[in-house]
Amino acid sequence: MVAPPIPVAPRAENGAVDSSVRSVVWQQIRPGALAAVQGLAVALLSLTTNALLFALSVVSLALIPVFGIGFALFPAVTVLVRLSVGLQRRLSRWCALPIATPYRPMPADAQLGTWKRFRWVVGDPATWRDFAWLIPGAFTGGACLLGFVLVAYGLEGVLFVPLVLYLNVDWYGYGVFWPMDNIGKAWLAAPQGWLLLFGGLAVAPWLGWLHFRFAGFFLTPTRAQELALRVRHLAATRADTIDTQAAELRRIERDLHDGAQARLVALRMSIGLAEKLLADDPTAAQRLLTEAQEASGHALAELRDLVRGIYPPVLAERGLDGAVQALALAVPLPVDVDVRLPGSPPAAVESAAYFAVAEVLTNVTKHSGAGRAWIRLAHHDGSLTLVVGDDGRGGATPGAGTGLAGVRRRLAAFDGTMTVTSPPGGPTVVTMELPCELSSRRTSPSSGTG
Repeated sequence: MVAPPIPVAPRAENGAVDSSVRSVVWQQIRPGALAAVQGLAVALLSLTTNALLFALSVVSLALIPVFGIGFALFPAVTVLVRLSVGLQRRLSRWCALPIATPYRPMPADAQLGTWKRFRWVVGDPATWRDFAWLIPGAFTGGACLLGFVLVAYGLEGVLFVPLVLYLNVDWYGYGVFWPMDNIGKAWLAAPQGWLLLFGGLAVAPWLGWLHFRFAGFFLTPTRAQELALRVRHLAATRADTIDTQAAELRRIERDLHDGAQARLVALRMSIGLAEKLLADDPTAAQRLLTEAQEASGHALAELRDLVRGIYPPVLAERGLDGAVQALALAVPLPVDVDVRLPGSPPAAVESAAYFAVAEVLTNVTKHSGAGRAWIRLAHHDGSLTLVVGDDGRGGATPGAGTGLAGVRRRLAAFDGTMTVTSPPGGPTVVTMELPCELSSRRTSPSSGTG
């Protein structure tokens, strides 16, 4: 009797199914596990720094009558408080509850004297809101430790650690059994561990959310502070916009003077000389006219390039979606494009978005070492979102001279934002948002470009 063939294919299918199941399970527990680890970090930060900084603040205030020591000490302690609270503000992004920084800028004269620096710190309402939050924040931050403890304690039961210890240690307890006096109770540690594990995974995200939600009541800028921050932001972006426009005007003037204008002057001289030679030396005149024709072509090309740098004709002809697809086709690597724009942004926003995507794609080509890139454009909730990513080496930062700082300034002129995610090893994802409304509806469909 011949033996049946070995069922290789079903094993591969079962392996694929097992891998898929593990992936699904991990995707389900990943948020809770990440929140538990983040809760440990928040708890350590809150428990180790908040109480200490509160005590230092009280001592520095109490020392004000003592030879004025507090006048110098309190601003120094405030710097430490703001560093700690600033870190909490950055951690709040873990729970999608970002907390803005509300501090007033230091006046120029505050750097010159102890009293002026003290008066600046004391006169900032955010100083006292930070101070009021330190002790409550220590309690809510410490509560975030509960999620991590439940997960760790649950894993102890799931991995049968209580059973092993029961068999090797005279006295041990776990869960509801203290002590475990028989083997049955030791085995029951496993189901208890599963309950504790899933309970910790479920509660950890909520503990972090509650902590940062509570922190927002103290640390979020007041209405007056928000208006002041808004004015400062607008003043800064206005200054950047003016500087950018001035630099652009100088570039246009320089390009016209050194390029098209010089060629037009040479063209005029060639035509004038050809006119003088036309009667005496027709051959030389013909040669000069040919050179003038070539010069006029070069001048026209330079003028077209100059206009393209101001407002690309492809935007007027094909809109933002078509212009971005044209950019993708010009990049020497495969680029997937997904554009979902039911209408057209304002011309100024459209131009800013086009040049921003062009600059990021240039960075991808020059610096990333990527084999593939992608572009996503969409509009929702009154904001145009542009995402450019690549599978390159990562490590991109806006301040590393890669042109991303210029993109950020360009977007800031329209109250836009840019976020760069680029861990070492990649991928790099640049997310840009521009608040705007869409006008006339487009008919061109979304497409991919490879």
